Amino acid sequence: MATNELSSLFTPFTLNGITLRNRFVMPAMQRGRCSRGMPTPQMVDYYRRRVEGGIALVIGESAAVDHPSSTQQEGAAHVFGRALDGWADCIQAVKAAGGEMLLQLWHEGAVRKQHAGGLYPDYPSLSPSGLVQAGKSNGRAATLAELDEIREAFVRGALAARAIGAAGIEVHAAHGYFLDLFLWAETNRREDGYGGDEIRDRARFPAEIVAAIRAATGPDFIISFRFSQWKEVDFSARVVDTQEQLRTLLSILRTAGVDIFHASTRRLHEPAWPDSTLGLAGWTRALSDAPVIAVGSVGLDVDLMDNLFGQEANPTGRTGLLETAQRLERGEFDLVSVGRAVIGDADWVRKVEQGRWSELKPFRREDMLTEWEMDFVLEAHGQR
Repeated sequence: MATNELSSLFTPFTLNGITLRNRFVMPAMQRGRCSRGMPTPQMVDYYRRRVEGGIALVIGESAAVDHPSSTQQEGAAHVFGRALDGWADCIQAVKAAGGEMLLQLWHEGAVRKQHAGGLYPDYPSLSPSGLVQAGKSNGRAATLAELDEIREAFVRGALAARAIGAAGIEVHAAHGYFLDLFLWAETNRREDGYGGDEIRDRARFPAEIVAAIRAATGPDFIISFRFSQWKEVDFSARVVDTQEQLRTLLSILRTAGVDIFHASTRRLHEPAWPDSTLGLAGWTRALSDAPVIAVGSVGLDVDLMDNLFGQEANPTGRTGLLETAQRLERGEFDLVSVGRAVIGDADWVRKVEQGRWSELKPFRREDMLTEWEMDFVLEAHGQR
């Protein structure tokens, strides 16, 4: 059993009638285990093992929505066509092991690379303004007609997830992908009411997607919204500069139908603003009435990107997790995502619960991202 000082991490949590047995979430992470978009039996076993090891909620890896511009990655998951059979197997395995599952809906945006092996090699990469970051372009700006198509693709993905038994979906609007490029002023210079200097305008299209999913799936289907300040091409990027801008963003999305926010940071405990000890998750919880999932190097002493650039990540052990538990007890967030630690050790949650600190494993970059993702990040930072 967990010690009293960590017991808050092992209390149940209920959202939209779904009760999770503890506060640990496995976030969406690309594992490269799909065959033409379909999760393989190896991926089914991968998710099942993490739930058997203690994870309460699994968020499936980024699954491309059904639009020609969504992705060209050969190993990427899809959330349409034959891929749904593989996702159904994953969901069934997770539930049988005592967990719940969300599917993450994703579109690469300007990050997408065109190549001959993809489904639509001649279709351009789309984004709000054709920008990956200021001064760096790829593809072109999506037309209003294409935005309508992409919105409907997200809705079809959500309906498909509901039909195969998922508890809900997560809208991926973080890390420099399509919807995040709408939120980021540097990459959204549209002048048609969907972009510009005001966060209210930049949030309009992501909010329309959320509202359309809510209308199609009903009130009980869980909608998570993952967002970030940092981008894989710019660690210091800011979607919002002030707490008031964050309040506006959260209010728009909450009104549209978001049930829970997934606030992505490189380091969970890092203050979002210099005048506060609260991280991005803490501020999200303080400025909204929605529950929040926190994430950022939980259980490891090196963040994801430093890990990618060659530093080995070692377990923080009891000390690091004690601070996370204390922040949860203070109401800064409701659930905790654990990524790399759980990739490397399927039984990580169970070991923490039982205080088996000496058995926790370090994490190497070779265990982390797919080859495509590693190439993209290294190239973006001049390492390739």
